[in-house]
Amino acid sequence: MVKKVIWSNRAKSSFDRVIAYLQKDWSEKEIIKFVNQTTKTIDLIQSGVVTHRSSGKKEVFEVLITKHNLLIYKVSKSYFELLVFYDTRQHPKKKKF
Repeated sequence: MVKKVIWSNRAKSSFDRVIAYLQKDWSEKEIIKFVNQTTKTIDLIQSGVVTHRSSGKKEVFEVLITKHNLLIYKVSKSYFELLVFYDTRQHPKKKKF
């Protein structure tokens, strides 16, 4: 059974910020690549075939989307909740979810 994926408001907002940054400073090619990689990673999370690491909190995991973008998500019995997209160049103490 494939679990449902829920986007938190914070995940939507942080995803939109990444897209806005790419639109401002990069090309359409990079935007498409980021969106495709995000979709692929979410599909892998749903199928259970993804390398992730614990965030230090129970049932909350991290997976690298690109070398600069980390997806933090929570696992439940019936769904995955995407919590936030985090810029890996920031100080780890700013990683709040």
